[in-house]
Amino acid sequence: MRSFVRTHATEVSLLAVIVAISAVLSVSTANFFSLGNAFDLLNISSVNIIFAVGLLVVLIAGGIDISFAVAASVVQYGTAIALGWIGGGGWISGLLIAGSLGVLLGATNAFLIHRFKVISIVATISTFNIYFGLLMFFTKGVSIYDLPDWLTDRVILFEHEMPDGTWIEITLPVLVMVICVIATWVLITRTTTGRQLYAFGDNPEGARRFGINIGAMQFIAFGWLGLMAGIGGLIQAHYAQEVVPNALYGRELDVLAAVVLGGARLGGGKGSVLGCVLGVLLISITQNGLNLMGVSPFAFKMIIGAIILVAITLSNTRIERLLPFVSQKGTGR
Repeated sequence: MRSFVRTHATEVSLLAVIVAISAVLSVSTANFFSLGNAFDLLNISSVNIIFAVGLLVVLIAGGIDISFAVAASVVQYGTAIALGWIGGGGWISGLLIAGSLGVLLGATNAFLIHRFKVISIVATISTFNIYFGLLMFFTKGVSIYDLPDWLTDRVILFEHEMPDGTWIEITLPVLVMVICVIATWVLITRTTTGRQLYAFGDNPEGARRFGINIGAMQFIAFGWLGLMAGIGGLIQAHYAQEVVPNALYGRELDVLAAVVLGGARLGGGKGSVLGCVLGVLLISITQNGLNLMGVSPFAFKMIIGAIILVAITLSNTRIERLLPFVSQKGTGR
């Protein structure tokens, strides 16, 4: 048990913080501590978790991408138009189109980074603006409401009526999220590619000398995030029952904060799916609690900024320098 806590210190700490914040919010607000609110949080958080596990792979590989939310918006619009061309399609065709478009946009980032040796954050800031500018230029900011019935019809996987007459339910986005989480976990923990991604992120030059294909690692990492962005974009359209060009704009910072809060190191080579999911849930719970308490949404933005700042500080500071007594007790890195 002690060794588990040491090897999963971030996840255990996050879980403890989630429990503590939930306890405080259950006392401070009337509606937080209820099954209905918990199920709503899970349904609402599904798209962010899909984005987050994709971003996790990029961070593990030593990169960073802030264009994925805008890429998901591009995929939404492109998929909606393509579905109209083919007469409506279905979930299989929709996921194939969205996933393919997402991979293409992710591969574009990887190409710029690998071919022209552009720093990943610079490359993705550029594509962020390019993707969003092109999207708004060609769409003129007009939303799409005429979507196929299969995309807008709610799919309820589980529902139950509570004694007070309210209903709790789990919808399709949760199932898709679970599949994406499991697929990412398998990729990074049960495949040779996953081990190579960790090695590349931890020491790119050492990985190159060891014979790992650097270009392949970048295309796999950014391609996987593109795939998750495409799937997440389609699921967001299903959840919202419409395609709004700027609906996902700005979500990238929330997701980035959640992933680094979950233990992913901005320098690469570290991160876990469990920590990533817990990070998203902590962010969602905090936002939900602040909303229920009537706190200004600007306060939430300040919290997100502080989380990113702290994460960057910790990523560039050895834990032994922050907590010298840890190494002395043998419970360090």
